[in-house]
Amino acid sequence: MASVLAASGGVKQVICISWGTKYGVPFINRLYAMVARNITPPFTFTCFTDSCDNLRPEILCEDLPPLDVEMPTNTKGIWPKARLWGPKLGNLKGPVLFLDLDVVIVGSLDSFFEIGGPDDVVLAVNQTTPFERLGQTSVFRFPVGKLVALQKRFRADPQGVADEYRFEQRFVTRNAPGGAKFFPRHHVLHFRQDCRWPFPLNYYLAPRLPADARIVLFPRGLLPQHAIDGQFGYKGRAATPLGHVRGLFSPERREKNPFRYLRHYIRPTHWVAEHWRE
Repeated sequence: MASVLAASGGVKQVICISWGTKYGVPFINRLYAMVARNITPPFTFTCFTDSCDNLRPEILCEDLPPLDVEMPTNTKGIWPKARLWGPKLGNLKGPVLFLDLDVVIVGSLDSFFEIGGPDDVVLAVNQTTPFERLGQTSVFRFPVGKLVALQKRFRADPQGVADEYRFEQRFVTRNAPGGAKFFPRHHVLHFRQDCRWPFPLNYYLAPRLPADARIVLFPRGLLPQHAIDGQFGYKGRAATPLGHVRGLFSPERREKNPFRYLRHYIRPTHWVAEHWRE
């Protein structure tokens, strides 16, 4: 079987996508820097975006691939990623490794170009659904053009597909041509599930970084900066352990479930700051 790198001319091809203002330039530039520190050259880093302003010169900047549909509403899936499923991605050919903008790279990415074959669709394991064989599209590799059938199906009925599958990663996992394969579970970690200590240890110990980790995901509203600050998500704030416990009795508490409020506390996480930087 041909190697993954042979199918891309020996070059490791990394891509990301950006639109709007939620993440933007700082996230893209940090992601490039983390990739560059954790990959063996040669490699390329291509960002498909609606604005190339102020990006690092090493980043190959491409327009967002066209997708003439109205995106679904009232869904948790990140369906604009479907723009990447078309027959072309700029000048790229062969396998590409897609990374979400809010991941933190903590180890070598080389193995992500060694697992499986050049025609495989390979996803991170979704840790939040242990009883469902589900992938996570925050980190996944696919050959350019391999997912055209998925894009055609989505284009035909965007809202219907989103209503049926809810998350774009479930749609990709269930419908990947040839079936989906997975990266090693311990290489891609979920910050809340794999790094944060369970209650009540989360009040005494900062989140840990397992030795085998390569990439850490920050889904569901918790960004790397929140982990650095010890902040409880978008709607939370940084607080001391005692201050957070006192917040349980505040009428302004947004998280109404008391146990969820207590167990979601995190102490400032210095190793995130060490890696999540230019």
